[in-house]
Amino acid sequence: MTTNILIVDDDATIREMLTEVLEEEGYTVAVATNGAEGLAAIERTLPTLILLDMRMPVLDGWGFARILKERSLRMPIVVMTAAQESSQWSQEIGSAWTLAKPFNLDELLQVVQRAIRHHAMSV
Repeated sequence: MTTNILIVDDDATIREMLTEVLEEEGYTVAVATNGAEGLAAIERTLPTLILLDMRMPVLDGWGFARILKERSLRMPIVVMTAAQESSQWSQEIGSAWTLAKPFNLDELLQVVQRAIRHHAMSV
């Protein structure tokens, strides 16, 4: 089974680094530069997991998560942010997962694997 990961982040360097690392691990990766592009990407390919930045232009992480909920789309979201409020923001959108920027690659892969495993057990 293919594991599709959607990266929604306005920072090109982060998108490129995450894509490279996750593809090396065997994941299929799609990217979006903001929440609006992320919603369009979900319509093309339903992701197994979303890595979501919160502060973005056009449509931020809060708006993106709200629209997912309105559309009854339930998939794990990992909140990625450098803000100290990462845990609070994660709770605000109903996510159990956070990844503080800057993050190391081991931490990234551990969080991704735990979130995917947890979601698979709850479906």
